[in-house]
Amino acid sequence: MNFITISRKIGTAGSMIAEKVAGEIGYNFVDTEAIMKKAGEMGFSGDVEKIDEKRPSLFNRLFSHEPAIGLNRLNSVIYELANEGDAVFVGRGGHMLLRSFDCALHVRITGSHETCLQNLVNRGFTPDAAKHRIESVTRERSAFIKYAFGKEIEDPKQYDVTFNMDKLTADSVIDTIVQMAGSDKIKAVCSYDALESLGKLALRDRVDAALLESGVSWGLNSTVNVFVEEAGQVILKGSVDDTASTIRAEEVSKGVKGVEKVINEIRITPADRHA
Repeated sequence: MNFITISRKIGTAGSMIAEKVAGEIGYNFVDTEAIMKKAGEMGFSGDVEKIDEKRPSLFNRLFSHEPAIGLNRLNSVIYELANEGDAVFVGRGGHMLLRSFDCALHVRITGSHETCLQNLVNRGFTPDAAKHRIESVTRERSAFIKYAFGKEIEDPKQYDVTFNMDKLTADSVIDTIVQMAGSDKIKAVCSYDALESLGKLALRDRVDAALLESGVSWGLNSTVNVFVEEAGQVILKGSVDDTASTIRAEEVSKGVKGVEKVINEIRITPADRHA
């Protein structure tokens, strides 16, 4: 199993390049449509749509756990899609989520403002509309990566290769990515442990989201951390105010699809312990 992640600046034809690369090498193509379809199958479409490549408002980040729930569920969807086979991922921080997998090639496609502007104008945008579109989408994608991963989207250290479309054609970039993806070093098959970890990561994020949504994992004295060290087995750690909360956390976790066993190591720390 192998992966290619493509992070792209708007106006660089990055999504088209990703789709053609996937078609040429026979990989699944994971874009917005594929992500929303999978999210719907998992019952997460509403949560994922709200967070998809967008940073939540300051109010929501400060006073709601909705953004964290949506992000956990988006990440879970991406891990599940990766677990289905060879794939090319477009955006959504795929280069960060799959960073630890040696069998993944991480690509950034960028270009100057002038090149991106002209490409959008060629697609039918007016110059003013193209300028506004570039500014708004670039701001949203950059803010999303910063919020979700604490990284800068243009940081070259996050990618294996960056293509500047000012002097390159889409066909030349497609050919180069296909050639790189077929190299012995990149083509090294993911180990069984690496593949198994995809399922564990997906399960961890689903349980995290469920606990946040239930309200049991947050509060002045409540913090529940989720660990998945074996397939289907969830370990809960942290502290809550009372026994009822530990029971509730376990019940919520058991209700998440894919959970076969819950090891509850949550401590009880009463709110009035310092009174």
